[in-house]
Amino acid sequence: MRTTIDHWLTSPWRRSGVAAVAGALPVLAFPAPALWWFAYVALVPWILLARSAPTGRRAAYDGWSGGFGFLVAVHHWLLPSLHVFIFLIAVLLGALWAPWGWLVRRFLGGRPTPGRGAAAVLVLPSGWLMVELVRSWQGLGGPWGMLGASQWQVSPALRLASVGGVWLLSFLVVAVNVAAAVLISVREARVPAVASLVATAAATSAAWVWAPRPEVDGQVRIAVVQPGVVDGPDSGGRRFAREEQLTRTLAGQRLDLVVWGESSVGYDLGDRPDLARRIAALSRTTGADVLVNVDARRSDRAGIYKSSVLIGPDGPTGERYDKMRLVPFGEYIPARSLLGWATSVGKAAGEDRRRGTEQVVMNVGHGLRIGPLICFETAFPDMSRHLAEDGADVLLGQSATSTFQDSWAPEQHASLAALRAAETGRPMVHATLTGVSAVYGPGGQRLGPWLGTDASGAHVYEVPLAHGITPYVRYGDWPVHGALLVLAALCVTESLRALRLRRSGPQPLVPHARTARESPARPGR
Repeated sequence: MRTTIDHWLTSPWRRSGVAAVAGALPVLAFPAPALWWFAYVALVPWILLARSAPTGRRAAYDGWSGGFGFLVAVHHWLLPSLHVFIFLIAVLLGALWAPWGWLVRRFLGGRPTPGRGAAAVLVLPSGWLMVELVRSWQGLGGPWGMLGASQWQVSPALRLASVGGVWLLSFLVVAVNVAAAVLISVREARVPAVASLVATAAATSAAWVWAPRPEVDGQVRIAVVQPGVVDGPDSGGRRFAREEQLTRTLAGQRLDLVVWGESSVGYDLGDRPDLARRIAALSRTTGADVLVNVDARRSDRAGIYKSSVLIGPDGPTGERYDKMRLVPFGEYIPARSLLGWATSVGKAAGEDRRRGTEQVVMNVGHGLRIGPLICFETAFPDMSRHLAEDGADVLLGQSATSTFQDSWAPEQHASLAALRAAETGRPMVHATLTGVSAVYGPGGQRLGPWLGTDASGAHVYEVPLAHGITPYVRYGDWPVHGALLVLAALCVTESLRALRLRRSGPQPLVPHARTARESPARPGR
């Protein structure tokens, strides 16, 4: 049977297709399927395939093909917007996994020694983290679909996120996959694999016990307004009217803040002071400031901005945050002079939006300080960590995924807030126009109901506050730094090994010739 499979995989195209399918499997661990437990074995078929590659080059191609499948799977909901670009991006970024595929064969190929099997459990997760680090750059699309993010609903995993962020979760998930692959396929290294699993479990348990738990020291009442889908002519005006209507229903509920979703106001408030007055009236009615999101061309400077704007009973308070990390193709086109034609084949941005320059912590009264994030900025762990460092009591994500309403995107986006809350020890509110809106406590636990993609309404959440400093906020992305050290040590070891091989040189094929200084042995001696 195995011989038949090996023969079938001798075709490069068939093998690449199998690798792409294997690379796509982890998507089932993310919402909407949310099979979080599957993440711990989802990489095993991909690892076994790369391990069996006849050459290092073929293993690199297996890594590349698997990376292509992974990226297409976790971003498949972008297909209506990007069309052919989603495949082009997956081909280019999939190459990031080529070195990882080569490392799989280097440590697990053939009949690896127990030492190589044990090293694989450290090296391969480190290599995976480097892939996630590079593709997390905003210019390459950001950190959507980080493997550790699949664990957003697992309480022990959220505790670990407070120690090392989503990076630590990704490392541990890959380590378990590697150990599982070794147990299945490498008899000689099964003992180190079991030992690695035991060590991982012990380290996880120690982190669980040691990591400080957020201590609740207060509570606020925050209302999320989700208007639902509003299409057709003058959708911006009718959406505003719907948000206004829903906000009025919150009168008398002793609120500390009202939050509207991304692009909830489609006009610059400097050009439309009438809208600013209407929102100020809502603030007086509810007794709380209203955080709206303006997506419009600004009247006080050139360009289109997407901004969180705080409005109190007397009008705009002056607290404003301009979105810093824009969505490639959706809000700007990278290298527009070369790729501008994307607007003719998809829903790419016709005009680049402008970027903000710094993050902002806003004071909304009652001693409450909030840290706003817009759209896919909630996927970046460094942004929420910096807001916590700067004194934010509550993290706020304003989002709109109506373009992808019937896909897995709304639920995936809402799940990210759980990780940001757990990492920082700060509650997080994820408010959207059309769902999914959600609120999480300082430990990442879900508070109250999700407002799904079929919901239109306003809901008040009792949000506990905590002000301790998590290890992740204090020490930052230390798992990434550790992975860099592991790979640096690997490079030094491989270089020294290659140097020793060069110095030893090939064995001579003929007997060593005597020189004039050498004399033949005398008979009888």
